[in-house]
Formats: sequence, structure tokens, C-alpha cells
Amino acid sequence: MAISMLRVATISCCHSQQPLNHSIYSSLFTFDETSKKNKKKMAVSCSSPSSELNPVIKSDVSFSVGTYLIPHPKKVDKGGEDAFFVSNYNGGVVAVADGVSGWAEEDVDPSLFPRELMANASNFVGDEEVNYDPQILIRKAHAATSSTGSATVIVAMLEKNGILKIANVGDCGLRAIRNGNVIFSTSPQEHYFDCPFQLSSERVGQTYLDAAVSSVELIEGDTIVVGSDGLFDNVFDHEIVSTIVRHRNVAEAAKALANLASNHALDSNFDSPYSLEARSRGFEPPLWKKILGMKLTGGKIDDITVVVGEVVSL
Repeated sequence: MAISMLRVATISCCHSQQPLNHSIYSSLFTFDETSKKNKKKMAVSCSSPSSELNPVIKSDVSFSVGTYLIPHPKKVDKGGEDAFFVSNYNGGVVAVADGVSGWAEEDVDPSLFPRELMANASNFVGDEEVNYDPQILIRKAHAATSSTGSATVIVAMLEKNGILKIANVGDCGLRAIRNGNVIFSTSPQEHYFDCPFQLSSERVGQTYLDAAVSSVELIEGDTIVVGSDGLFDNVFDHEIVSTIVRHRNVAEAAKALANLASNHALDSNFDSPYSLEARSRGFEPPLWKKILGMKLTGGKIDDITVVVGEVVSL
């Protein structure tokens, strides 16, 4: 494990605003996308006296989604090792997979496994056996993936009634934000520091049974932020919240968060979530820094994937 600086990389960007179907992306480029759906408010007439409460009918909801990816600066030419997909099936589906870079030491491209995993997950979203269960979706996508490698993965599936179901293996993460506060947060799973749980082509890896499964009820106006550890290792929750508050457009919010993560990773003096965790685990700075009384600081070089979803009425 090494905490070091990354160099600035110029990333090309393509923009689009269109309804989402099943869209799969890897970090072959930096990308943002917005899906906006018309909001239909349900009016309820009532003949009761004005002193009585009118009945409230909860409208169906879905996601408006914006995305942004910044590959590791040394992996821009091949697009990095993150992959994700978004879908408007039911209330909306978001999934992120982060390839384990250690496979490069075995002459295996670490990007192949997460890309195929996400492609398979996208294909199985509407599968009858999956039945809109993110843990079963992970099982079927993993079983269908033939590439050598491994990856952490998170899948979040929104029901139209506002229930968000989540299955997570490893250290990809999700935050749910309401009125400027984090109301739900996933926790990373790991064997030890910098070695997260991961789905693998090998038997030594984890399976869908190891996924942390959770759910949270969302309402119109709530926002979720889903990302690889390249986001959460470099950006604190309070920074995520303040960025969401400043940028109400989901595509702009995703881009701002990805750029913030990249900037923090560039700053060797920034006391990042990653460096704080490293110090808490007993890791120390190089000897010359210790002699100067300096502590272990800095961000983490990594691919950065950010997906921002706002809950909107159908």
C-alpha cells in the first residue's frame, strides 16, 4: 500500500441528455449523462370539510441520473478499470464495479472482468428469476462472467414505491442524502486494509452470499451518490453533501464530485479519508517525513466513478 500523488490528466468528455434504457459504460472516456422524466403530481379531490385532512396518495418515483468517470492517470489509454451501468427499468438501476488492479501482475487486464460483469448484470435486470433483487442480480451476472479477474461491486435498485434495495460486495459505496444530510450509508467490506471483498473468477473470492444487503425508503427530492472507492477514499461525506447542495443538476453534481476526488488525490497534504484510515491502521509515513514531524497524508491514486441519482415523481 502506498499513498502518493497523481499527476493531472486531461480527460476528454462527452455530454448527452436523453432517457436511459440499459446503458453500460467503462472508463474508456469521461462521461456524464442525465435522465430527466416529467413529474406528474396526483391531485386528490375531497368533499369533506376543510378542517379535515385530505387523503394523500404517494406518487410513483424514479431516478434522474448523472454520471462521470475519471480514469487513473496511468490507465487513461486503456480507459481505467472501473465499469458501471444505469437502467430505467422499474424505478431505476445503478451498478458500479471496480476491477482489482493486482491482476496486472499476472498479465491479466483488470478491466475485463468488471466490464463483462456489468454487461451481464445489465442483461439480467428484467430477468424473472432476479425478480428485482440486487443480490440475485449479482449472482447471475457473476455466474455468467467468464473473464479472468475480480472486482468489487455495488447494485442499487429502486422500486417505484421509493424502496431502494442495495447489495454490495467490497468497497464501492452509496450515500443517500435528504435535505442536506446523509440518511443512509453503506459500509466497506474488507479482509484487511486495502484488500476488499471481491467477486472473482477464482474460488478464493467472495460470492453473492457475502454481499451486504440493505434497503432504504426514499422520497421525491432525495439524492443518492454511488461510486467506486476512488470517490470515497478521497472525498468526505460532508463534502459530498455540500457538493450535492450546490449542484442541483445531477450531471453537474457527478462531474463536480469526480473532479473534487481527483483534486484531493493530487494534494499530498490533504488529509483524506484514505490517509486517515491508513494512520488508524498503524501505517506510518516515510522515515524522512517522520524525522520532520510530518504525518501520513495525501489522497489515493485510482479510477474515479460517480453516479448521482435524484428521486423524481413519475
